Amino acid sequence: MGMPELTSRTWRKSSFSGGNSDCVEVSLAPTGVGVRDSKNPQAGRLTVPRATWRIFLAALR
Repeated sequence: MGMPELTSRTWRKSSFSGGNSDCVEVSLAPTGVGVRDSKNPQAGRLTVPRATWRIFLAALR
């Protein structure tokens, strides 16, 4: 499931990560959410529908 619009989007890292590079980055797009490894962003990304992302975040809370 490709989401080409994520390639030019802004990727954000949690402020809780501080200066640590061992974190994931997230990019929001109209059709979904991209998640990638901040240490190796070229390795690929996981993309999920926005509704799935909301369910995931609710489960974390």
